[in-house]
Amino acid sequence: MFVYSSSTDATLNIFKCDVVINTNKRVSLLHKNNFLKMKKGEFTPKFFTLLKAGITKKQLYKDVLAGIIVGIVALPLSIAFAIASGVSPEKGLITAIIAGIVISVFGGSRVQIGGPTGAFIVILYAIVQEHGVNGLTIATFMAGFIIMGMGFVKLGNFLKFIPYPLIVGFTSGIALIIFSSQIKDLFGMPIESLPADFVDKWVVYGSHFTQINWVAFAIAIATIVISLFFIRVTTKIPGSIVAIVLSTIVVYYFDLPVETIESKFGEIPNSISMPAFPHIDFATIKALIQPAIAIALLGSIESLLSAVVADGMIGGRHRSNMELVAQGTANVFSGLFGGIPATGAIARTATNIKNGGRTPISGIVHAIVLLLIMLLMAPVAKLIPLSCLAGILIVVAWHMGEWHHFFALFKSNKMDIIVLLTTFFLTVFFDLILAIEIGMILSSLIFMKRMSEATSIKSTSNILNSNDDFGDKLFEEELAEIPKDVLLYEINGPLFFGASQKFQEVISDLNQRPKILILRMRNVPFIDATGINRLKEICKQLQSRGTTVIISGANHEVKLELLKANIYTMLNKNNIHDKISSAIQRAKNILEAESKNKRKNGKKYIKFISKNATTDVEQHII
Repeated sequence: MFVYSSSTDATLNIFKCDVVINTNKRVSLLHKNNFLKMKKGEFTPKFFTLLKAGITKKQLYKDVLAGIIVGIVALPLSIAFAIASGVSPEKGLITAIIAGIVISVFGGSRVQIGGPTGAFIVILYAIVQEHGVNGLTIATFMAGFIIMGMGFVKLGNFLKFIPYPLIVGFTSGIALIIFSSQIKDLFGMPIESLPADFVDKWVVYGSHFTQINWVAFAIAIATIVISLFFIRVTTKIPGSIVAIVLSTIVVYYFDLPVETIESKFGEIPNSISMPAFPHIDFATIKALIQPAIAIALLGSIESLLSAVVADGMIGGRHRSNMELVAQGTANVFSGLFGGIPATGAIARTATNIKNGGRTPISGIVHAIVLLLIMLLMAPVAKLIPLSCLAGILIVVAWHMGEWHHFFALFKSNKMDIIVLLTTFFLTVFFDLILAIEIGMILSSLIFMKRMSEATSIKSTSNILNSNDDFGDKLFEEELAEIPKDVLLYEINGPLFFGASQKFQEVISDLNQRPKILILRMRNVPFIDATGINRLKEICKQLQSRGTTVIISGANHEVKLELLKANIYTMLNKNNIHDKISSAIQRAKNILEAESKNKRKNGKKYIKFISKNATTDVEQHII
């Protein structure tokens, strides 16, 4: 339960749209009205909503520019992901074009960029090895309908509750697998086919380490260096594009002995074939239902994760169920056109946002740019060295792993560490879906254990005689003490992975821009890694708006977790208080200091004007 009060109208609102009469005897219907509006537009694409509201010419220009940049960034990634998945490069481009348009037009996020991603490589490569390219196409088609069904039955609301350690665990595991899959092209080893198993791959690598192509290795290393550090030269041109252009020119001009897209796969088609409905019977469904479910689950999770990350960057809110419907539709069409699975691409979405994209127009433009490149520049694209693409994917794996988050979680609760490592090792050595299943079961069991431990019994006398922040002083009695421009939120209950998303939504939905926000956590028995991550995101978001965050009443265990997560450093240790009275006094001191500074600066300004006016008069007299 989340409770907040505002000093301006002393309104008390309780989450889940309950309506409580406040101290001024007024009823607040703000959250209830917002909830009803949200329900009404739940299955309306964001693009349609924005078109109805109107898009300015200035924003249109920014979206077009962002779309062009993202399209250029997506070119090598789409080709590289397709090759790493065991299919021809044009399938990656087709997927990015078809799915990119569908996801942008019909999606529930205003900035989501859709296309093939590195997370699918593990699953897709195994499907191609067992069922062939045609089997992958059919599995993609089937997965599309499964994802659409998940959206229509509103499972998007539940997929948000995946614990943070689990997400970090399987993304880091996928990153390691992607890195492992690129060793062959990194060193230019003459290996015809690679096994899907992680350990088996390295056994094969070990038997071919005497056959390293040092020219290919040099190109891959140069690509990695340029991709990572070219940003120091300029942020306008992606380093990966510079690496591709340079390596392609060098290989072609000097006729270097390295594998290229042409030598491995032949010509890249400069056209898109007409859609064809795949032949599906009961035997096909039975054989491919498990791979299709795996694609659907991973695609749904990654797309919603990307949408959540995007919301945090732009301060928006996506429509999760509509996003799933769009993702499912995109995969159906991708299968019809012979493409591979698509989902929301976190890196490309972030690139879109950083370059000014704020509407689905940027996603549509990105797909059009890729289409034009495919139609006009296919003869050039076929000359790209595979070692260069390997270098790009290694950089993708490095960023995808987010190893600083991985190792930061080792400072958290032991239970979170168990979920993290279990998910990580299961992803790497066994199966991604198994990793998610076991991770969710572990998280549920740990949650039940924590909830049982959080339950405490106090005698009536102890409660009534308590003089600290955990006493029985009524929330309403404290409202009068809250100064103007200060908001007070109280969190009741554990701030764990199941409640963290709602917590973020409530805080992010602030209609006011307070100077200070007090988060009262006296009734938070524990906080897990997901809750800490959400809290850090909220604090960063509020601080960027100029709002000071003060935390009050956290118990010893919660304060210890906050300390480990460096939240004390982020907020300033002076903004962490045991009692609500001292937190309110701190807020008053901050406001008073700001007021003094304003008066002081105002006096300086008046004095400056007066001095200048005197000088002008004296000069006039002289």
